[in-house]
Amino acid sequence: MSTGASLPFRPAGTVVIGASAAAASIALPPGGSSMLVYNSTTSVAFIRFGMVGDTTAQISDTPVPPGARMLFDAGRLVTTASVVLASGTGSVFFTRGDGSVY
Repeated sequence: MSTGASLPFRPAGTVVIGASAAAASIALPPGGSSMLVYNSTTSVAFIRFGMVGDTTAQISDTPVPPGARMLFDAGRLVTTASVVLASGTGSVFFTRGDGSVY
């Protein structure tokens, strides 16, 4: 591999949260230490990862811009995700895997 090259992202599983201005949580699939988050909504999504079923996102958590994707190091111990939108409703996708998207 050349200098600066990265490993291609290898997805292992995807879950979708029907997001709104009320926080919603979901169990994440197993299978890697990277988490690709895609916000398909027209609003900023705020996300939080956790290791227990009682993970609740807040507006002060990590923002994902509308229509954007972001890659996170979620670690294998992360088992849940939560999302809350600044406004509106829509779907936010969480894909676990290994590697990078760049």
